[in-house]
Amino acid sequence: AQMVESGGGAVQSGGSLRLSCTASGFPSANYHMGWFREVQGKEREGISWISSDGIRTYYSDSVKGRFTISRINANNTLYLQMNSLKPEDTAIYYCAAGHNWRSHNMDYWGIGTLVTISS
Repeated sequence: AQMVESGGGAVQSGGSLRLSCTASGFPSANYHMGWFREVQGKEREGISWISSDGIRTYYSDSVKGRFTISRINANNTLYLQMNSLKPEDTAIYYCAAGHNWRSHNMDYWGIGTLVTISS
């Protein structure tokens, strides 16, 4: 079982990026999924979750109104559309899947993709 992120990169402040995460080897449609980010020296931050059926979403205050989470279960894929990016959004972004809503204790994790925002 694995989850693989893609779409990271370097953009200027105010720009946009779309992260993708493809799950394989487990029934991802049965799991809630989330995006997390980590900056060296800081605690991993959970920024968004989406329910297994795609109906419920949650955003942290730090990204609310700028980021949009979505999923296509038929493709086992999770997305994060990131708009109005700021330098403080610079981090390694991870996707994850788990059974508990808004949990950091997820069952499956991706290896991460680096997002760098320059001012």
